[in-house]
Amino acid sequence: MSSPVYVAIDTPDIERAKLLARQVRNHVGGLKLGLEFFSANGRQGIREMAEIGLPIFLDLKLHDIPNTVAKAVQALRPLDPAILTVHAAGGRAMMEDAKAAAPEGTKVVAVTVLTSLDASDLTAIGVASEPYAQVERLTALAREAGLDGVVCSGNEVAAAKALWPDGFFVVPGLRPADAQAGDQKRVMTPRAALDNGASVLVIGRPITQADDPDGAARAIGATL
Repeated sequence: MSSPVYVAIDTPDIERAKLLARQVRNHVGGLKLGLEFFSANGRQGIREMAEIGLPIFLDLKLHDIPNTVAKAVQALRPLDPAILTVHAAGGRAMMEDAKAAAPEGTKVVAVTVLTSLDASDLTAIGVASEPYAQVERLTALAREAGLDGVVCSGNEVAAAKALWPDGFFVVPGLRPADAQAGDQKRVMTPRAALDNGASVLVIGRPITQADDPDGAARAIGATL
């Protein structure tokens, strides 16, 4: 079984991204490439990273009117990503159209509440719910829309799995027990997230900023 760890390659520098990916390729299950990388390198950059031989998690968090998101997903089809993200807050119709436009083998997952947000942040944007309740609400909506799963913090993944036993759960904001939380407010260790029901563990800085990225990936893998 391949590792559930997808390493977050958050850099606009494609040569650094390739170096990191090659260093850790034997001890992770895939590469997460997000807005920073895509904005700098586009579809060609994604193709070049895919040549390294690991599944690609294209984390663009698409959020727009349904037609625009569907057209964007259609434009990404040639890349055939393993995982693609949209924002659950875009609504049911947007999620339905995104899934319909995606390649058959691509798991389309909905971002519920960003791991950088807490209850006060949600209040500031007009959401009265605590993060936990909001994740439950958006998980149910994503399931109704026919998506494959959701993105949520480790704190909510057990509740999301209870609502959706056969769902696919992506958990970011993970930090090994001895790591700094950084800008993440709702964090958990990789092992605990896996125990709570995570399907994929997204880990960035604890691996990519380590003196020995491969060693860091191996050490995390040993705890799983």
